[in-house]
Amino acid sequence: MATVLSVSGSPSATSRTTRLLRHLDTRLRGQGHEVLPLDVRTLPADALLGADFRHPAIVETAALFERADGVVIGTPIYKAAYSGLLKSLLDLLPQYALTGKTVLPLATGGSTAHVLAIDYALRPVLTSMGAPHVVPGWFTLDKDISTDADEAVSLPPGPAEALARVTDLFSTTLSNHAPSPAATR
Repeated sequence: MATVLSVSGSPSATSRTTRLLRHLDTRLRGQGHEVLPLDVRTLPADALLGADFRHPAIVETAALFERADGVVIGTPIYKAAYSGLLKSLLDLLPQYALTGKTVLPLATGGSTAHVLAIDYALRPVLTSMGAPHVVPGWFTLDKDISTDADEAVSLPPGPAEALARVTDLFSTTLSNHAPSPAATR
């Protein structure tokens, strides 16, 4: 199928956003996609904050974006916007790094007051980076994301069904727009 880059823009090592993304990664793998997880917080801070485009970790990350057919972007919402960590990375990528990519924006936050941050803060940036297919995203309340002792994520039925729908739409759109194996030879 397709290669998906699953990007967590959370600065937290115990991030609900990252856990939610890894939960969705499993669903995408089950649908036949290769999933490459990327936690932006693991990239060198000096490269991100110093805008070091040539840092090997940034060059490698840009190559991951180039390799991917689709990108899932997950971010916590702070003050009605996506994370500064995610912004630091997006600023270092080539202007049209998402050209030809199908993109699924996801966000987590403490209040439904932040629901529109996906459409008013994140979507315009993704579109400006060339993404021709930014599928409808989803906002999940922090309190709805729980994990058990094995770190398995569970969600209440409503949010679980909604996330399954947007993930499946992303997968279907990705499959319909991914290059055929013959075209990549």
